[in-house]
Amino acid sequence: MAGDGEEALAAFVALHGAALRASRVPTRYWESLSRKLRGEVFDAGDYFGIMQVEEVDEEEEVDEEMEEQFKKKPNPGNGPCFKVIVTNENGLQASNPDSVFLIDHAWTYRVEHARQQLRRVPGLLHRMANLMGIAFHGEVPDEGSIEQVLEGMWKYNQTYQLSQGTAEEKVPVWYIMDEFGSRIQHSDQPSFATAPLFYMPQQIAYTVLWPLRDLETGDEVTRDYAYGETDRLIRRCVLLPWVPTEVLDVSCFTPEPPDEHYQAILAENKEKLPVVINPPVYAKDKVFKVFTDIQQVLNNLTHPRFVFTDNEGEADILYNFSHFKDYRKLSEERPEVMVNQFPCENLLTVKDCLASIARRAGGPDGPRWLPRTFNLQTELPQFISYFQQRDRRGEDNHWICKPWNLARSLDTHITNNLNNIIRHRESSPKVVCKYIEEPVLFEREDVGLVKFDVRYVVLLRSARPLQLYSYDVFWLRFSNRAFSLDDLDDYEKHFTVMNYAPGVTLKQVHCEDFIPLFEKQYPEYPWTTVQASIFKAFAELFQVASSKPAPLGICDYPSSRAIYAIDLMLKWDTSRDGKRIMQPQILEVNFNPDCDRACQYHPTFFNDVFSTLFLDETDNCHVTRIV
Repeated sequence: MAGDGEEALAAFVALHGAALRASRVPTRYWESLSRKLRGEVFDAGDYFGIMQVEEVDEEEEVDEEMEEQFKKKPNPGNGPCFKVIVTNENGLQASNPDSVFLIDHAWTYRVEHARQQLRRVPGLLHRMANLMGIAFHGEVPDEGSIEQVLEGMWKYNQTYQLSQGTAEEKVPVWYIMDEFGSRIQHSDQPSFATAPLFYMPQQIAYTVLWPLRDLETGDEVTRDYAYGETDRLIRRCVLLPWVPTEVLDVSCFTPEPPDEHYQAILAENKEKLPVVINPPVYAKDKVFKVFTDIQQVLNNLTHPRFVFTDNEGEADILYNFSHFKDYRKLSEERPEVMVNQFPCENLLTVKDCLASIARRAGGPDGPRWLPRTFNLQTELPQFISYFQQRDRRGEDNHWICKPWNLARSLDTHITNNLNNIIRHRESSPKVVCKYIEEPVLFEREDVGLVKFDVRYVVLLRSARPLQLYSYDVFWLRFSNRAFSLDDLDDYEKHFTVMNYAPGVTLKQVHCEDFIPLFEKQYPEYPWTTVQASIFKAFAELFQVASSKPAPLGICDYPSSRAIYAIDLMLKWDTSRDGKRIMQPQILEVNFNPDCDRACQYHPTFFNDVFSTLFLDETDNCHVTRIV
């Protein structure tokens, strides 16, 4: 029997050891934890009890110390306040290998499905309202109660992320612990620690609870809601959902990060910069051998000066789908080989880096062509200060939280709830950008005035001297519902990326048809003028991106060429002379964009791209030089 136990433990550790170590669960608890998970043993009730704490009557005299304690309560307000205490008559010893407990999860969900689940899952709204102290009467879910739960849940939410699977499967999962787990209060000197654990055999997540010291009967069970944060200001910010405070004393000034920040990114990306080379010179009639793993290129590149090869070693051009890392080796051994990427181009394509380098054009607030952006990992206090200042002035405070490095609007959320934004910082690295509250809209006959965004494909021929082109065709994406600044979780109202959502209408309008429709709706704003302001923004972006040497800017490697897709919207703004203008807002820059639609409607697309980038010939190509 002992052998069976050892075998089961070894199998458990093989599957979960890395996660347990990362969560710092002491090894002495692993065997008991394995046994409790296998047997689904929830024995916390034998050791702990939930106690309701009486509120102090406001009319009673309260000394200052008690008032201060009250303010520090995680859920101050009118609702009942609870705490968890040790009820076992023998107390609890941290050294006891059985002093580890499982907490079940009452609700597990992804944010975009929360409202739908509260409406449809029987009993869920009732349970959540009870858990959060929200009055809910009756059987049928009402929108008012749902709204209160959606706002209040950010005080109870916890999160984890699956490390494997598709991009969709890796989107963070949020969960609310059961009534026992949710009533464990915060302390800066906690008596317990908690960590989520995804139990592979059952494909279920639990929370693991273990003591940090010995406890006696009656001692309170607490945990640190800002676990791992040591900086006092950051702790104050992270704890703001439970301990409301103003951070107006912090400047919302966000200068560009120091040089070390970019050095660290280079090291993290494991990118090796090239040595200095002389720009290669090629024969005027040279036919270039292209090595590529991109099917759209293989299917559509028919230009006579390019032939495909399966042998990477004999290629003149490497046109890779994935990121190239070792530029040093390439520059030393084959400097004449051209590659479809630039060293350090992540400064454009990763959202936090894009915001950082853009400050070179517009100062700490950023340029007018980029929504005001904060990095939640490094600029949380500045963001909260900015949010609270806007709140005081009565200004619009809708924001959009985006992961640094995901596309297709995955894990992207719009909110005016500060607690929501602060808590999103825990799930995955994110930026928060000012949501465009007054976008230029497009009249769709079937729907009304909807949001739209525009995608331009730009071709970077050289970083220094800067040579930048735009493909002459642009692409449009539309929302499916009339825009208004409400229903923030209504995807088809607030987002335009419809081609990945199953069963959703995809409205397509070619740019040649769009321009006359747009100019009919906005006769004072000819598209040539709008496009000139868009190209001006592109020029400024690439100028600042290449203005400093790598890794502070895009590396001016002479054998690099690249194609990027820039997504943008237009917003209503006021010019310095008081005129109402359409101001381009760059949303993101995409590396190796999907060019399926481009090839479908414009068969010469890749011929034009390759001719511009690799032959430096633009005659008869559908491109316009920007810089």
